[in-house]
Amino acid sequence: MFKRIFWLAIGLGLGFGLSFWFMRFLRETVERYKPERVSQDLAGAISKLGDDLRAAVSEGRIAMREREEELRSEVDSARSLRRPGAIDI
Repeated sequence: MFKRIFWLAIGLGLGFGLSFWFMRFLRETVERYKPERVSQDLAGAISKLGDDLRAAVSEGRIAMREREEELRSEVDSARSLRRPGAIDI
């Protein structure tokens, strides 16, 4: 009789403990994947992507202007070295 009561108590304790742990785990998982949380995370990621894209375009424009200046100076120096009266191609 004592063994049955002992194992009944062990089973009840384990059952209660595991069900409490499982419910907490389930609530945390549901909270993690709620539409509000997912949309907030997605909005933050899109905002960061937009910032990175703006920075990349700005850097590209600066590099483009610098390279254009270099090319124009090369063309101007080549034109000045040619003999006068030569025809531009």
